[in-house]
Amino acid sequence: MKKKLVFATGNEGKMREIREILKDLDVDIYSLKEAGIQMDAEENGKTFEENALIKARAAAEHTDAIVLADDSGLEIDYLGGEPGVYSARYLGEDTSYRIKNQNLIDRLEGVPAEQRTARFVCVIAAVLPGGRVLTSRGTIEGIIGTEERGEGGFGYDPIFFLPEYGCSTAELSMEQKNVISHRGKALREMKEKLRDALAL
Repeated sequence: MKKKLVFATGNEGKMREIREILKDLDVDIYSLKEAGIQMDAEENGKTFEENALIKARAAAEHTDAIVLADDSGLEIDYLGGEPGVYSARYLGEDTSYRIKNQNLIDRLEGVPAEQRTARFVCVIAAVLPGGRVLTSRGTIEGIIGTEERGEGGFGYDPIFFLPEYGCSTAELSMEQKNVISHRGKALREMKEKLRDALAL
């Protein structure tokens, strides 16, 4: 019988990426909703690692499946690493990303490209049946654009510009994005760790 893996998110865009990258693992993948888990973990960690673990442990209390959770965000060097671990809650959780993105563009007005450096960070934490913990981390470097570009992706993707590709992460195809994205890198690293730990 296949092992069950629950990813602690309700974000459909994220679940699509996760299913695509982990499809060759011998597991059945469920979102929190699909697994029937209702939880509200307080993400009060100071790092992406701490927040990912808080979420994974909270979900693991409701299931004996393998549980994965991620915490990701945008770090803008000119703004001292903001919004960082507060990326999802920046300007309020219910604020649209169009407003969040415009606010960041406005705060960087007049700042030259070479000082607009930023990165997406993703940390994935796994809690295995029995309580063992694994973590992985992925990053992608870029710069903050001067306007939103592209309809793909979600969150801060339309303002995150990749000079070597000449486009924003919202203009990449799903296949391209999965290869180079912070979450793609962290998921592939986690996939190998799960293989080693559980012989999947």
